[in-house]
Amino acid sequence: MKSNFRKPLLPLSVNRRSFLKTVLAAGASASFAPQLIFAQAGKATPNERVNLACIGIGNRAAEDIVAFDKTGMVNFVAFCDVDMGAPHTLATLKKFPEVPRFQNAEKMFDKMSKEIDAVLVAVPDFSHFPNAMLTMMHGKHVYCEKPMAHTFHEVELMMAAEKKFKVAAQMGNQGHSEANYFQFKAWTDAGIIKNVTKITAFMNGKRRWHGMKVDGYLAKQEIPATLDWDRWLATAPEHDYNKGYINGEWRSWFEFGNGALGDWGAHIFDTAHEFLELGLPTEVSAVKLDGYSPLIFPQASTLSFKFAARGKKPPVEMTWYDGQENLPPLPDNFGEAPLDPNIPPPSNAATVSDAKKKPIGKVIYSEGLTFKGGSHGATLRIIPEQKAKDMEASLPEVPKSPSNHYVNFLRAAKGQEKCRSSFAVAGPLCQTMALGILAQRVNARLEFDTVKKQITNHEVANGLLVGPPPRKGWEQFYKA
Repeated sequence: MKSNFRKPLLPLSVNRRSFLKTVLAAGASASFAPQLIFAQAGKATPNERVNLACIGIGNRAAEDIVAFDKTGMVNFVAFCDVDMGAPHTLATLKKFPEVPRFQNAEKMFDKMSKEIDAVLVAVPDFSHFPNAMLTMMHGKHVYCEKPMAHTFHEVELMMAAEKKFKVAAQMGNQGHSEANYFQFKAWTDAGIIKNVTKITAFMNGKRRWHGMKVDGYLAKQEIPATLDWDRWLATAPEHDYNKGYINGEWRSWFEFGNGALGDWGAHIFDTAHEFLELGLPTEVSAVKLDGYSPLIFPQASTLSFKFAARGKKPPVEMTWYDGQENLPPLPDNFGEAPLDPNIPPPSNAATVSDAKKKPIGKVIYSEGLTFKGGSHGATLRIIPEQKAKDMEASLPEVPKSPSNHYVNFLRAAKGQEKCRSSFAVAGPLCQTMALGILAQRVNARLEFDTVKKQITNHEVANGLLVGPPPRKGWEQFYKA
C-alpha cells in the first residue's frame, strides 16, 4: 500500500475521535515535527543537591519519590498531580507537607522554573510525552518512567529534544543500572555472548485486562472532586470519565496504555537490545492473538520481531509471549527464570511465589551457548547447569554498579555520569515495542523500512506510527 507518512494530511484542528474512526476504518497518516524552544539546561554543582520537581506523585510515582529520597541527593521543590488529595497521592503529601503543590504542570513551570533542576515524570503511558517534552523545553533534566511515550513518533520527538536541549534524560527501567546490565556488557565484550540468532522473551503474569470483554468505551461516571479530568486526558482523545480508566486501569486500553509488552519489555530484553545493537526491526508479525479487540489489549499475544544483520552480527528473531496460558517453548533444562530480589511481583500477582508460577524472562540463543534470564537486574545464567560450572573459572569479572538508576540520573544532572538509559539508548527499544503494539492493534504482519521509518505494507498501521492529532491546547509539542 502506498503511504504518505511524511506528508501531513490532517490539520491539527481535526478531531482525534474522527481521526481514529477514519484511520482504523480506511487508513490514514499524518506527520508532525516538534517546535523546539531552546532553553539552557541547568546543572547542579557536584556538592549540591538536585532540586527535583515531580509530575505524578501517586502509585508508581510514589515509589520513585521514595527511591529518589533515599539517595540523599535531592530537594523536592514541587509536586504536581492531576488528582491531588486522592487516596493514592495522600501518602506522598503527608510525608512531604511543605513541598508546593500544583495540578497543572505548565503553571508549575511558570511559577517555579528557576528553582527546578530536574523533573520526575511518572504518569500514565500516554501522558509521558507531553510532560517530558514540556520539561525539556524548559531546559530541565528529566527522569521519565517507561515506556518513553505512547507512539513511535512521540519517541522520535523525545530523542530529538534530548539532543537539542542537551539535558540528562533517563528512562525508568531501573534494571539498566543493576547487575544484568554490567554482566551483559562484560559477557558481550568478552565474546561469551556472540552471534545471537534467536531470543525468546515472555511475560505470562496476570494483567488487568485479562477476562475483560468490551464492546465500546466505558459509561460516563461522575468525576471525583479531587481530579482534573481534562488535564488527566492530556493529549488523548476526548472521553467521558470512568474509574475504569484511572489508577493503572488505563494500561488495558490501546488509547492510554502500552500493554504487557510496553510495561515489561523494557525490563526483559533491554540489555539484549542495547548490547546486541538490534536497532529497529524490519518485520513485526502478530503470530497469535487470543481475544482480539480494537479497544483493549489481547488476552494473549505471540509476536515475532525480525532484526537484520548488523555488520558481522547475524540476523536475530525475537519472539514475545504474553498471556497466562500462552507459555513459551523453553529448553528442557530451563528450570525457573531468575528473579531480581529487589523487584516486587507484577501488579495482580499477589506474591513472588505467584509470579514464579507464571514465568517472566528470556532465553538467548548464542553461538555455542544458551542463556536464561529474568527481568530487571536479574543476571543471566548459562544452561545447562553443568556447562555453567565448567565455564565458571573462565568467565570475565563483572564490575559492580557504581550507581543505581536514580543516582545515575542525578549524577548525570550534575555532569558526573551519563544516563545509562538515555533517550538515545531507550528510544529505539521503545520504538521496537511500539511496532509490536501496532501489530497487536491491527492484528497483522508489518514490514518496516528502518531508514525511512515507515511501515510499507499497511497504511492504517503506518498512520498510527504518528497517531491522531493532539487535542486543542496540546499542539505545541507537535507543531512544525
